[in-house]
Amino acid sequence: MTELEWVPEACTLPSAERPLRVAEWDALFAERLRRVSRPEALRLRLSLEDGAGVMERVSDLAERESGCCSFFTFTVTTADDVIDLDIAVDPVHEPVLSALADRARALTAGEDRS
Repeated sequence: MTELEWVPEACTLPSAERPLRVAEWDALFAERLRRVSRPEALRLRLSLEDGAGVMERVSDLAERESGCCSFFTFTVTTADDVIDLDIAVDPVHEPVLSALADRARALTAGEDRS
């Protein structure tokens, strides 16, 4: 699968901007992602290490992603020093969620890749 082949046709982000958005997510994953889990088939949980400006960064990315990929539902929660970003999709977009999970796991900075 090529770099952006997993991006669904339903995404309204202009093609020229897609690599930049992917790079933003990749940087966040590489810097802050500690755990990737799949509590349900249609829900992915990304647990990120909190820190200065991280919540704002996560919220901003989730909001912008919702604007171009309305099939994603993002929920952000915090506890201790962890920000959990839950991403849910409908059954049609499960392959997109799986591709996102695979990408996140490949870039996880931490050891727990469950």
